[in-house]
Amino acid sequence: MRIVIVNIEALRYAQAVSRTKSFSAAARAYGVTQPALSNGVARLEEELGIKLFDRSPRGVKPTAHGARILPLIDDVLDDLDTLLAETQRLARPVTEAIRMGVSPLIGADLVARTFQAARGLTRPRDLVLREGDLEPLTSDLQAGRLDIVLVPAVAGMPTFRHRVIAREPVVVIDPAASGDDSPVELKAVADAAYILGPSTCGLTTFTTELFQSDDLALRTYPGEAASFRAVDEWAAIGLGAALLPRSKITHEHTSCRPLLQAGKPVEIAYEAVWDCDTPLGADLEELVTALTAAGEAPAPQVGSAPATQ
Repeated sequence: MRIVIVNIEALRYAQAVSRTKSFSAAARAYGVTQPALSNGVARLEEELGIKLFDRSPRGVKPTAHGARILPLIDDVLDDLDTLLAETQRLARPVTEAIRMGVSPLIGADLVARTFQAARGLTRPRDLVLREGDLEPLTSDLQAGRLDIVLVPAVAGMPTFRHRVIAREPVVVIDPAASGDDSPVELKAVADAAYILGPSTCGLTTFTTELFQSDDLALRTYPGEAASFRAVDEWAAIGLGAALLPRSKITHEHTSCRPLLQAGKPVEIAYEAVWDCDTPLGADLEELVTALTAAGEAPAPQVGSAPATQ
């Protein structure tokens, strides 16, 4: 029987390419040269006996074999990170609070769920919150000034653990469609001029990537809002169109329509991002697992009878 010895770093390189859809972006995230990363992936493919990725001018895509193997690589690395996190906790027990960064897009209900989950840990912990845009939060996470961040699921950061913990529908505000609140396809509203926030805002990245996924040109309002709240306000006074998570709509609009892409509702995902290779790694894994379970629990139906004990 042929014995395959797989390099763990090569597995992480492949995972990074899968997540960033780019060899160069994956190399930048790891702080290695692109040839080093490419050679690592090539050696992994040689050891496995299959090709994982196809490159083209449009980017990097998994091969048919890669589409089956890459999720298994994710599972292997998840298990390995859990093992390392637990050994870190046993070797270096800690008592400090969890430092958590949150995007302004993260709702108070999700923050409250996180506090509740932290108190229910095997070793209950306090949370110390910091709100900020995507770029400073991820920088502080990489520098060790934060232990975990809750952000829109648009950041690369392949060297960290990622898990989606919540989703919500996206709506389009289009002053030109006065009085129409019916669902609408992205292509049907692509000609509007959209109000965007700063480049560090996860919402702007989400909007840009959404248009790119449909090969649509994104027309923009010439100004720049400072926050999603300003986007909402400016759209309300007719300066331009906007895409916003439904829960972030606070103003009256003449048209606020559920957004569709190929007939399916467009949703924005929120994820937890953290590093397992710290003394808090196992606690963070437990915290995110509890958050994920709470997010997947079905909401009680209105008017339903309470469950019997």
